[in-house]
Amino acid sequence: MLHACLQVVQAVIVLGAIAWLIVRGAMAMHYHWQWYRVPPLLYKFVDGKLILGPLTRGLIETLQITAISLILALAIGLVTAFLRLSNSIAGRLIATFYLEIIRNTPLLVQIFLFYYVFAPIFGIGRFMAAVLTLSFYEGSFASEIIRGGLVAVERGQYEGADAIGLTTRDKYWYVIIPQSLPLIIPPLTSLIISLVKSSAIVSVIAVSELTTEGLNAIANTFMAFEIWLTVAAMYLVVTVALSIGVGLLEKRLKR
Repeated sequence: MLHACLQVVQAVIVLGAIAWLIVRGAMAMHYHWQWYRVPPLLYKFVDGKLILGPLTRGLIETLQITAISLILALAIGLVTAFLRLSNSIAGRLIATFYLEIIRNTPLLVQIFLFYYVFAPIFGIGRFMAAVLTLSFYEGSFASEIIRGGLVAVERGQYEGADAIGLTTRDKYWYVIIPQSLPLIIPPLTSLIISLVKSSAIVSVIAVSELTTEGLNAIANTFMAFEIWLTVAAMYLVVTVALSIGVGLLEKRLKR
């Protein structure tokens, strides 16, 4: 909990310093602040009904992309990790090929490849193209995190599970994975936060997530400073909340 609080303080200090620099730059440019126009971009009431603004809708889209991509990335990472640990030469080669391709090419190139090449072939929309790109990209890092956690479990635990006649599935499900979770979860926190931030890049294929909605709002209102500060604050709230949540989960697992 203390570590999470320190992260919050550090983030606030950094954001404050950036905000100060932005304000100083705006003053030098004689920029006219229009913060009163920002709330309608978040929400508004029409005839007593709550209407979500474009930035809020973009945030919801970002959270949806992140949630689906995280589930798929963990599934891809788990399969890849087990392939690398398997005795199958073909499995290890496939896993290694996947990791080398994904981790050594830019994410932006992968997005264009998925959207302009694979999406038309398989008939998928821009949303799923974005999700699959992020899933395979983050899945490559998740696989190494998971594999590292599995390998870190003492060899005696493997031998003990084999000695009492557990199947491979039961050995991992009841013995190895529960012991590896405290080792896997901390680095997974960074992966989740990275996934939230990486989702901004899908704006290049016009997915209606937070960054795209921010760009659209700037084009309509010409309020670059106010909107980018608001978008940055929204990302910050999400990532800090995730850090605190995962930190509490990690503490509970240690108990």
